[in-house]
Amino acid sequence: MFSRHKPPRPELLMPAGDLQKLQTAVRFGADAVYLGTDDFGLRAHAGNFSFDQLRRARELTEEAGVAIYLTLNASLRPGEFSRLEALLEELKPLDLDAYIVADPGVLTTIKQVDPQRSVHISTQANNCNPRTAEFWRQNGAERINLARELTLDDINAFAGQTGIELECFVHGAMCVAHSGRCLLSAALLGRSANRGDCAQPCRWNYALVEETRPDESFAFEEDARGTYLMNSRDLCLIDQLPQLIAAGIRSFKVEGRMKSLYYVATAARIYRDAIDRLCENPSDVDPGWREELEKVSHRPYDTGFLLGSDDAKIHPSDTHYIRTHDFVGFVRRDEKGLWVEGRNRFLLGDEIELIGPQMRQQKFRPDEILSLTGQPLPAGQPNSQLRLQLPVWAEEGDLIRRKRPEIT
Repeated sequence: MFSRHKPPRPELLMPAGDLQKLQTAVRFGADAVYLGTDDFGLRAHAGNFSFDQLRRARELTEEAGVAIYLTLNASLRPGEFSRLEALLEELKPLDLDAYIVADPGVLTTIKQVDPQRSVHISTQANNCNPRTAEFWRQNGAERINLARELTLDDINAFAGQTGIELECFVHGAMCVAHSGRCLLSAALLGRSANRGDCAQPCRWNYALVEETRPDESFAFEEDARGTYLMNSRDLCLIDQLPQLIAAGIRSFKVEGRMKSLYYVATAARIYRDAIDRLCENPSDVDPGWREELEKVSHRPYDTGFLLGSDDAKIHPSDTHYIRTHDFVGFVRRDEKGLWVEGRNRFLLGDEIELIGPQMRQQKFRPDEILSLTGQPLPAGQPNSQLRLQLPVWAEEGDLIRRKRPEIT
């Protein structure tokens, strides 16, 4: 059973959409990462890992003391279990820390083929109550991801009623469907969200057609952008971390295997700092955390169902992306020193900002922009290779961003 008097320091669980994002998540403070292969995960269009890349990911995480969890949370068909068994046999030597599953049949198969492997239960399993949690625990699971529909009171009710570890999402995109179990993509396009191939039709703009006038359509309009009836805002629970820590949550999970490198770095550094400081002093809430999270491209932030509001803002009319900063460069190293891989355009004389782990950040204006061969350049461009005079603390793997000009 969990102790509510001295809760353990929660794990920060970050997405790893590819090998570079995995390295960034580890460097910026992740305790654990989750990723997938091309088989049986729920992100068919993410940068899934080949077996060689997975082997390299295991090496990197072992060196850093970071856990690695593999997603196997699709719903399987009868003819697919032999392929799952073969995959599990192939994965055994990698000694991954856990598999994330939602299908009881997948859990049973893991316990037959690789019984020593830890199993975590995905949000797709709709884990809404302690009795469900106990069912999974009694069948060999060690952790459940709590349904995003739960309130803080619901989460507190879990403490003392189950011995399984509790994990919850604290940041990232939300789905209009109950715990993400949507049929819309499959119905409209034959692409099943429950098998990792969601086309996100909930984010399309729809119109109303009256039965007797099939050739006429009427738009749902609230403003110039229209109305998106099934869209959702993004989750951000940075301000609620003290209550979630007190509730005994073991792992804070950030959504986003298909998000950018900049998103991964920013979310990792902010939630790392927040967890560390709040575990020492629950009242040490820093408004700067939210300010930094606002600098990543996102839909309007919301607390979802956590606070029990009747208006959980799952169907807002205004769900445009907010983008105040551009990710303009990634710091690399060669035999001559540090250089910058350009990701977006910035001009000589622009104020740019270097960000690194442990909340390091510094604004500066480069005196010159040079090519790797030393030729002066007027600007940094996407896919360019540059040398800049960086702050003295700069290291390989740091990121550079620029505030976007305000449109008047």
